[in-house]
Amino acid sequence: MPTTKTKQKTNKEEGQVLLRIRVRAYENKILDNSVKQIMDTAVRHDATIMGPTPLPTEIKKYTVNRSPFIYKNAREQFEIRVHKRVIDIANPNAKTIEALTNLSLPSGVDIDVKMM
Repeated sequence: MPTTKTKQKTNKEEGQVLLRIRVRAYENKILDNSVKQIMDTAVRHDATIMGPTPLPTEIKKYTVNRSPFIYKNAREQFEIRVHKRVIDIANPNAKTIEALTNLSLPSGVDIDVKMM
């Protein structure tokens, strides 16, 4: 029997531009407010939005000694949680991109923007 290869469908069409915004923060409430602000700005300029898509929370754990001399076996554990969201904007115009670059977001929110 001859085997047939299945073709994978891709979402990229000819001439379609995708703006992918990745937002990261330590606190989820500040992150959600920032994402809402980004989405409101994009909707105001008639952009097509897909998302926000929550990504897995990155958890970094640190274990340290409580005391260096006595009670050497006693330890404390600390963790940092990094919450992440992804927003896709299809076919953004120049006004949308300009409005997103001029957007002021609270401190502690990290944004990565890629054009695909």
